[in-house]
Amino acid sequence: MSAQAQVILTPLPVGMSIPAGTLRAEMDSRRAAGRRFDIREAIGLVVPLCTQLHELHAQGRTLFVHPSSLAYGAGGALRLVEELAHAAPLLPRDRACLAPEERKGNEGDARASVFAVGAILYELLTSSSVGPGMRRPADVIPDIPPTLETVLGKSLVADPKHRPADLAALAQALYQIVPSASSMPPSADTSHLDGDGDFEVDINLSMMPPGGHGEEARVPSAPSLPKIQAVSGDGPFAVAIPVAQPQRLHGNDPTRKLADLKAALESDPRPRYVVIKDGMDHGPFSSVELLQQIASGSFTGEQVLRDTFSSEERAIQDWEEFAPFAEQAKLNRDIVQEKRALDAVVSAEKQGTQYKALLGMALMGVILAAGAGWWYRERSHKKERELAVQGATDRVAIEVDAGLVSAKAARAGGGARPSGGGSYPTLGGGLSCEAAQARYVEEYKLGNNGPPDLTAGAYGNVLNRGSYLNACGVPSNMEVNVCAAVQNGRAVGVTVTTSPSNPGIASCISGQIRGISFPSHPRLDVARTTFK
Repeated sequence: MSAQAQVILTPLPVGMSIPAGTLRAEMDSRRAAGRRFDIREAIGLVVPLCTQLHELHAQGRTLFVHPSSLAYGAGGALRLVEELAHAAPLLPRDRACLAPEERKGNEGDARASVFAVGAILYELLTSSSVGPGMRRPADVIPDIPPTLETVLGKSLVADPKHRPADLAALAQALYQIVPSASSMPPSADTSHLDGDGDFEVDINLSMMPPGGHGEEARVPSAPSLPKIQAVSGDGPFAVAIPVAQPQRLHGNDPTRKLADLKAALESDPRPRYVVIKDGMDHGPFSSVELLQQIASGSFTGEQVLRDTFSSEERAIQDWEEFAPFAEQAKLNRDIVQEKRALDAVVSAEKQGTQYKALLGMALMGVILAAGAGWWYRERSHKKERELAVQGATDRVAIEVDAGLVSAKAARAGGGARPSGGGSYPTLGGGLSCEAAQARYVEEYKLGNNGPPDLTAGAYGNVLNRGSYLNACGVPSNMEVNVCAAVQNGRAVGVTVTTSPSNPGIASCISGQIRGISFPSHPRLDVARTTFK
């Protein structure tokens, strides 16, 4: 078997089997073993078959001719089994041997049998079926006679109007290629394979890929000699060893198989395929154009493909020749779709993370801004209060009614001091400043002068500090007037007025002053101060 031969083992449909003892069983057995029928053997089989079919059709018989309807004898002879030839075949390779007009279920005449003989002979020689992606026999068998290719091309014309119908002429033409392969068939005019007065054979409509018709006989190229690598040594004992050739991929390797199938499809440039999409016919396309459309996703495996040559139509995924490419294109689309979906999820998660980070930063900024604003306001308020107190302290005017006793005594008793050796009336607390002053004057009695009186500065140092105002929450815009009657180091009488009036704050300030310690002196002194 040639190293370039394409071997494709198509699995049988579920529940189907190959009839034993038939040509189909022999063909599949050889295919599984990697062997083909040689030219002599193949012609030796089909020449007698043509003669037998010619006689049957002359009797008006119609038949389905395919390998499963042909008995394969021990000596290699073929015989049509008529009971099998009246049922349409189900195996894909058998259906490929039927003429296009038979594939709708109608038994064929002599013209259809010419196609069937050509398809059977093509499969015997190449181990491949007739149909899309079929290769020229010369691509598989380099030394095939050009005349044999020409005869095959004429018998495999898809349109029955341009296909020959003379099985005797077909048998005679094949016999002349290898006369020793079989007994001589009845004489016939081989020119009938080109047409007669009613029709002309159009080789351009053949299922065979174009090119090579009518070419001169090919001269087989000389076999290439293996490269020699000489072993070191001279003289008559030197040894030459062939260099090992690189190992080729087997024809059943998936990658090689797909590449071979693509090359075979692209070898036929004729526009012959129509795709039915959305109820409309698209095409016709050549094999190259159709594969491009499938790869781009314009056509999918579920859409119907019609071969205009064979008039056969079915879903792309059901065509053995195009299904692998539709499956690969779908796989690529799924991968791209999954990648896009993954990218979208990653992008969404990234965007969500960014939004969360920005939201957290914004929230933190709001909290910090609020805290800073509160601190700044509190600091401003505190500073304003301190400045207000400080300003009020700086502007305060202190008045101390020193010598109150002598002045009042002078009015009451002509300036004489009370008797009793200098004792002074002692007042209880809780009086107003004015009440304490009045009571003190009434109870004053002349006596000795006692210790020297305290100065206004001594009381001002205590009263003018103003720290007691902070404890009562005095606003910065409030004016406070304080009158304190001080005796023996404490305020026995306090009067506080505010502007604007606020009895609560006034009472608080009065209580704060009554708790202040002043310089101690037995005489009653009155101190007044104002905070603005």
